Amino acid sequence: MSDAITRLKNLTPEKRFFIGIDSDGCAFDSMEIKHKECFCPAFIKHFDLQAVSKYAREVWEFVNLYSKTRWCNRFLAVTRALTLLSERPEVRARNVVVPELAGLRSWIERESKLGNPALEAELGRNPDPDLKRAYAWSLEVNERIEDIVRNVPPFPLVRESLEKMQSRADVVVVSQTPQEALDREWAEHGIDRYVRFIAGQELGTKTEHLAMAAGGKYDASRMLMIGDAPGDLKAGRANDALFFPVNPGNEEASWRRFFDEALDRFLSDAYSGAYERKLIAEFDAYLPENPPWKE
Repeated sequence: MSDAITRLKNLTPEKRFFIGIDSDGCAFDSMEIKHKECFCPAFIKHFDLQAVSKYAREVWEFVNLYSKTRWCNRFLAVTRALTLLSERPEVRARNVVVPELAGLRSWIERESKLGNPALEAELGRNPDPDLKRAYAWSLEVNERIEDIVRNVPPFPLVRESLEKMQSRADVVVVSQTPQEALDREWAEHGIDRYVRFIAGQELGTKTEHLAMAAGGKYDASRMLMIGDAPGDLKAGRANDALFFPVNPGNEEASWRRFFDEALDRFLSDAYSGAYERKLIAEFDAYLPENPPWKE
């Protein structure tokens, strides 16, 4: 992975503009199938949540699909979901012990590249039972995704937008999906040729991806992050980039707006200011912060 990081850092601008684009839920309509058919069943299995599977599913989907933590890193999602689940009175009433995973939480605090390779390396030094449990879960998630998730195309107008972007901007995929899945999915649909680099979770956070690919190489007003989650906005802002939101549940209309209007505004230096603020305010309203069972 060090070679890939070096290549990402060494990308030299070929165009005046830079665009980072998220993958799952943003370019591909893959969030629902991955979380409902792959992540969540393995979550219930590996963390012994069978007795409260209904509530575990509600919590998992809220954390990963229907809230402001949407599509955070998978290990952050596990700890967030377990915390919320442990607080639910329905779970306490059934005397179900929700694992705390202190070992995983400790690893998260000191590691930025939250992927299987880093976790495997940590296990070589520290065979903590919590880390072993999280690693087994993560491996099964990947196996389920490889087995189940296929023939899921990009959203309408993603391909056309990429073609349009490529002529004027350097485009990089910025994602917390594992590298193998990203490479496979972008190649499967023949859209990998429109981007200069595909960066997955093994190469660091989205903030780090943007910094390595574009930091200090482009005018801030000519850097754009496209994403469907608050974490994408945060990563863009950390690198002084503009942001275009793909609104969860309204992705087709978002890509139509990007293709018909927003991309041209960005490429003509007419995107920042009131136009971007309007889009972000609309995006913010789509995802709640607190779960419905707490209200």
